[in-house]
Amino acid sequence: MTIRFRQPAMLTMAFASAMFLTACDRDAQQASAASAPPPVPVGVISTAFEPAPLVSELPGRTTPYMVAELRPQVTGIIQKRLFTEGSTVEAGQVLYQIDPSTYRAAFDSAAANKARADANLYNARLKAERYAELVGIEAVSKQANDDAAAALKQAEAEVAAAHAALDKARIDLDFTRVKSPISGHIGRSSVTPGALVTANQAAALATVQQLDPIYVDLTQSSAELQRLRRAAENGALSRDESDNIPVQLFLEDGSQYEIPGKLDFSEVSVDPGTGSVTLRASFPNPKGALLPGMYVRARLEQGQTEQAVLLPHAAVSRDARGNPVVLVVDAEHKVTARTVQVRGVQGDKWIVTGGLAAGEQVIVEGLQKVREGQTVQAQPLKAPGGASTPQAVAATAPATN
Repeated sequence: MTIRFRQPAMLTMAFASAMFLTACDRDAQQASAASAPPPVPVGVISTAFEPAPLVSELPGRTTPYMVAELRPQVTGIIQKRLFTEGSTVEAGQVLYQIDPSTYRAAFDSAAANKARADANLYNARLKAERYAELVGIEAVSKQANDDAAAALKQAEAEVAAAHAALDKARIDLDFTRVKSPISGHIGRSSVTPGALVTANQAAALATVQQLDPIYVDLTQSSAELQRLRRAAENGALSRDESDNIPVQLFLEDGSQYEIPGKLDFSEVSVDPGTGSVTLRASFPNPKGALLPGMYVRARLEQGQTEQAVLLPHAAVSRDARGNPVVLVVDAEHKVTARTVQVRGVQGDKWIVTGGLAAGEQVIVEGLQKVREGQTVQAQPLKAPGGASTPQAVAATAPATN
């Protein structure tokens, strides 16, 4: 009897223990689920292919078309400065006057020497001609005739030397008037009247720069240069009526320069240290809006693609190697990193030509709060006015068969 009643009691206790353990495990799971953080909300847009221009944007700086540093070619005292600093000067315009008195005296002396040499030559020629006639009738000796002919040649050489000395004196006298070799904009003067200058001195008196047209030196990688060359050869780069490659210029404040320029592939140099390439473009500058040393950005159109995705600038970041990367929310609501190909900008958006398919959800807001592999809650991206953007609406719209 004791054994018969003890077995049901033991079964009852075992069942009660199992139910208690099951309840504890369920409570632990519920507590764990309650303590787990919810998925991070992120703002996304849905990708869609659309046509977009292919544009290369290159940084660069403006460079004068021509530069002339004025240095004296004779020694003397500056008498006058004949220009206004910051003004425009013409080629051949006299800018400085050096004291010409010593050089004018040297010129006069050379002119007198030239006149004396001419007189000696006249006398030697008459004598040589006379002796040439007399030697035929043996009125003078052959030796005397030879001496007269030699004296004539010597007189001719003296005339040539005197003529060269006169030219040298004339050039030195002309160098006392320092002229501008080119037309352009002249800067400040480093000397004033009364200053002593020396021939071929290291310090320039002033600098003249021709700024119309003006060069823009653009920096690009050698790989990009090859791509631009291929685009130019196969006609992908836009060309104007003169078969030049037009370039649009944007200034430091973001404004567009009103006159287009043209790209010149002939002025190319490669920096062996960085592998970067310098391309040269030229722009008309009639109003002088472009000044030397300005930082600018140049854009070259390379046709149009029909399979582009436009992404806000905030959606694209760079990895450790400098490659453009976006974060995509997959079908399981997890974040994956995707390397993309960027081919320029359109307004405030990147033009992405590779790495994404249509209908994918790209994270734009909340990038700092998520990492790859994390589960997130995708939400439509809000426009500035509060409404969802068209891409965001597409991201949350139900699929239709």
